[in-house]
Amino acid sequence: MNSTVEKVTDRIINRSMAHRASYLRHMEESMVVGPFRHRLPSSNLANGLAVCQGGECQALRGGLAPNIGIITSYNDMLSAHHTYEHYPAMIKKAVAAAGGTAQVAAGVPAMCDGVTQGEAGMDLSLISRDVIAMSTVIGLSHNVFDGALLLGICDKILPGLLMGALQFGHLPMIFVPGGPMRSGLSNREKAQAREQFAQGKISKEEMLAVECASYHGAGTCTFYGTANSNQLIAEIMGLHLPGASFVNPDDPLREALTNAASARVCELTHLGENYTPIGHVVSERSVVNGIVGLLATGGSTNQTMHLVAIARAAGIRINWDDFSDLSEVVPMLVRIYPNGPGDINSFQDAGGMAVLIGELLAGGFLHNEVMTVAGEGLERYAQVPALVAGKAQWSDGPGKSLEPEVIASVTQPFSPTGGLKVLDGNLGRAVIKVSSLADGAATCIEAPAMVFHTQTGLEEAFRAGKLDRDLVAVIRFQGPQATGMPELHKLITPLAVVMGRGYRVAMVTDGRLSGASGKVPAAIHVTPEALCGGLLAKVQDGDLIRIDVGSGSLELLVDAAELAKREYAEAELGEQRYGVGRQIFAALRSDLLGAEEGASSLFTYVHEKCKVNFSTET
Repeated sequence: MNSTVEKVTDRIINRSMAHRASYLRHMEESMVVGPFRHRLPSSNLANGLAVCQGGECQALRGGLAPNIGIITSYNDMLSAHHTYEHYPAMIKKAVAAAGGTAQVAAGVPAMCDGVTQGEAGMDLSLISRDVIAMSTVIGLSHNVFDGALLLGICDKILPGLLMGALQFGHLPMIFVPGGPMRSGLSNREKAQAREQFAQGKISKEEMLAVECASYHGAGTCTFYGTANSNQLIAEIMGLHLPGASFVNPDDPLREALTNAASARVCELTHLGENYTPIGHVVSERSVVNGIVGLLATGGSTNQTMHLVAIARAAGIRINWDDFSDLSEVVPMLVRIYPNGPGDINSFQDAGGMAVLIGELLAGGFLHNEVMTVAGEGLERYAQVPALVAGKAQWSDGPGKSLEPEVIASVTQPFSPTGGLKVLDGNLGRAVIKVSSLADGAATCIEAPAMVFHTQTGLEEAFRAGKLDRDLVAVIRFQGPQATGMPELHKLITPLAVVMGRGYRVAMVTDGRLSGASGKVPAAIHVTPEALCGGLLAKVQDGDLIRIDVGSGSLELLVDAAELAKREYAEAELGEQRYGVGRQIFAALRSDLLGAEEGASSLFTYVHEKCKVNFSTET
């Protein structure tokens, strides 16, 4: 093992010891002998059997058949989740063939950041992760299931499902992906068209035609954003079957993998000899593996919150220092958009997860000694599935990249360090994604601040020509407690246009960007957020700000005595907390932790505004 990976893992284990022990104790206390449904009184169980038919009803009423819960994020509006329409019927048939029964336990909401980008609904995006986690818990709370299959893919859906599922850590669970859509118009062409539209060079009708050529069918978006980062991390943490992440929805192998997951979860219940609860699959070592996978591929910055929250759900404590230290030694092995010209299908064609995991294992960057849904040892994930006589069968992967310009070897990486950097300074702590910066982009920028309290404020300034200068755009009061921490990806386009005109441009915000954050240097997730006493609330137009990736610093270059005299700017959030239902989430929003603590409200007691204690024991 790489010595830094070992060191970070050991300190996470030590930091988490008390919380993890408490979590595992509660998990063990939840176990029973025999199927869980047999503990229910007859009247209770009868309510769960009321709509069962034939052999399914008989299996549930007696015997030792495992009952598998299905938590689905299906809706028929969004491409990634439309794929799940027929999965429950498919799963029930496959589970029955494996000697079990399956029931849809719950549906969870699945919203799309692509649809809500720059709109009021985006303010509910991050909060939806906690809602999904709670919905998952409610679905499993009937306590009649011996295992579960989790159907979720995109930005907040998979993390929310996992956070909720880990509250039933004594049950085996497998994530069942739906796969990415086939490649359409390239992501780079799409980004160029957006810049042209922002400058008025193409019409709205032409822009819509470009977008529809990019988003054109069932499956996840093809760029390497949060959705595909979720899938990669789930697989490298052993929560998918090997090679399941990036098989397209219309590939016959996709159905075979779903059937295999359905049969496999039956084998993993406590009723058999291969008991593998999800609370053991998600461990300190598998969380480190997830971080390594993120860094080696230049994945979504959203994972600096999602992985923190997921780890907390399992009694594990990680922070941005862990990401930063690992990023110093984990090599960059993957180039797909926004880090390169290809997309997630290019990654799959190059050998995909089997090659990536094989390279990282060979370099000593991943823990092999982990429990996975495929069995013990991450080396199983260097295998690839194929369709043989209508079923998924696994064999050794290609061993090396089939497209070295997409997946590099660990001995000749694209970069010796990972794609993420943590910044620290008087403005607070932040993260910056360096893997997607434009070629030749400055990694040290010092420029005057232009301060905005809303996305529309920056867009209006762009249209008025006020951004044509060197600047650091400060977009504040976008943090978790202020507005629910919306994603500000829409602002990358106008800033990229200004950058293309030869100006030095950067962004600083307590809001979010995404895996597709693009070429503009952006210090994001600034914590403490402006609403909670962060120095961002004292920044004024014209103040010099320095972002230095090399030294990892984020500084407001204003004399301390001057700063002490300044009042904190007041947030005018009334209009941003009402409409499209945002008002109903006020209580949940006010309890959200800071970005580095996962930006969740689920594992904390709040004692006073912006000051929190947290414990999985509460």
